[in-house]
Amino acid sequence: MGSIQLKDVRKAFGAVSIINGVNLNIENGEFAVFVGPSGCGKSTLLRLIAGLEDVTSGQVLIDAKDMTNVGPAQRGLAMVFQSYALYPHMSVRGNIAFALKMAGQKADVIEQKVRKAATTLNLTDYLDRKPRQLSGGQRQRVAIGRAIVREPKAFLFDEPLSNLDAALRVQMRVEIGELHEALKTTMIYVTHDQVEAMTMADKIVVLDRGSVAQVGSPLDLYNRPNGLFVAGFIGSPTMNLIKGTPAAKRGAETIGIRPEHADISTTAGEWPAKVRLAEHLGSDTFVHAEADGMGPLTLRLEGEAPLTPGQSIFVTPREAHLHRFDKDGRRMN
Repeated sequence: MGSIQLKDVRKAFGAVSIINGVNLNIENGEFAVFVGPSGCGKSTLLRLIAGLEDVTSGQVLIDAKDMTNVGPAQRGLAMVFQSYALYPHMSVRGNIAFALKMAGQKADVIEQKVRKAATTLNLTDYLDRKPRQLSGGQRQRVAIGRAIVREPKAFLFDEPLSNLDAALRVQMRVEIGELHEALKTTMIYVTHDQVEAMTMADKIVVLDRGSVAQVGSPLDLYNRPNGLFVAGFIGSPTMNLIKGTPAAKRGAETIGIRPEHADISTTAGEWPAKVRLAEHLGSDTFVHAEADGMGPLTLRLEGEAPLTPGQSIFVTPREAHLHRFDKDGRRMN
């Protein structure tokens, strides 16, 4: 089991409040991602769950047991940090086995668990190598292997891919997703990268200045953001948010339209605009335009679009995909 529940959890450092009364349920076996901009409190919240920070008030329950005042070692959780924190003088085998040896487990049991973890993570051929002989992705897999052998109730990942290059990040996203599918163990993953959140999570928890802005599946948050913060944070490129006449015309303070939900014409349409830049990516073209009286727009077209800087275009949003927000930034429809 590995269900985790937070009840009105708060964390303050002196007079500065970092976590502002978070209530959250993470079910056994779920892959939950905490996402938000730098300073929103996502890593602090993970550390409160792990027991690495003391809760100012509220409760942390693991499998329905109050663990608020229980030490990290007794919570049955395993954490994988941004830095690999491997012992440079030990082999891969030694690094993975270290926690088991410290716990006094028998040598044959340790070897069996290490072999199983190495097989799961494609590390079998590297067990006798030192960390310096491994790539960044392989080192991160060793750090994950060190967590797997402890057979925890849940894995806690604190931005584990931020030190990797773009290609390795994609590869490791796939591998961590496959690992979750194989182990069926609860995972909580912290990232500032909303693409990681969208591609990996069963449940996304969007944090804003120490509070939960919205919780839901990736497509829930993408298709029905509950406010301007989530609308502007989830999605790449981000949603176009427009005030003024176009919004008032539709009974809103602000309207939102995602880049792929607007049509472009060179002859007629609702919003006149000029192309600032067209990014040709092969499968897609991202068009950055300046709309008359409205400001910048980002538009996404499938395939190659023969548009050039300075060209006049017309943009028409698809009504069925418009998002409407009131004066307080809350969703209206």
